[in-house]
Amino acid sequence: MSILNGKKVIIIGDRDGIPGPAIAACAESAGAEVVFSSTECFV
Repeated sequence: MSILNGKKVIIIGDRDGIPGPAIAACAESAGAEVVFSSTECFV
């Protein structure tokens, strides 16, 4: 059983790092439900 199984998550990715959709794909494969995913630029 995954630690994210059945959890709802909010994903905020970084434009120069790991983008939101990539993190969301990993979270979904671990059993989480992604309720919001975004990629931002932190300067």
